Amino acid sequence: MEGWWTSLNLPNQDIMDLYSDHGTSEQFHSEFKTDMDIERLPSGKFATNKLVLSCSALAYNILRFLGQEALTGKDAPIRHKAKRRRIRTVMQELMYLAARFVESGRRWKLRFSYNCRAVTVFKVLYQRLACT
Repeated sequence: MEGWWTSLNLPNQDIMDLYSDHGTSEQFHSEFKTDMDIERLPSGKFATNKLVLSCSALAYNILRFLGQEALTGKDAPIRHKAKRRRIRTVMQELMYLAARFVESGRRWKLRFSYNCRAVTVFKVLYQRLACT
């Protein structure tokens, strides 16, 4: 037997639907803390911690966007299909790559290694973001 207490003035089925997705929000919260490495805030000052959390939220949202757009497509460097990627996976597959800036013809280019599987993903993302 299961019982819930709530102060919501909604039909019972709507309340159960709201609470059934509670585990997913806990996963996002855990991912935000552990993968972004902000389990402990750096300062005892509220304003500093607010700035750190704001910057972390911005970085998290950008990485989530990159993960949804780049790592779930057909050119994804990942070996198995998924609907969403953890932030740590996005960072490992797209951010922790060896590359260098090369100046050629008054233009700067980002050069990856010859066998880098993420180059096609970067090109697709660049084209998508540059055209919007």
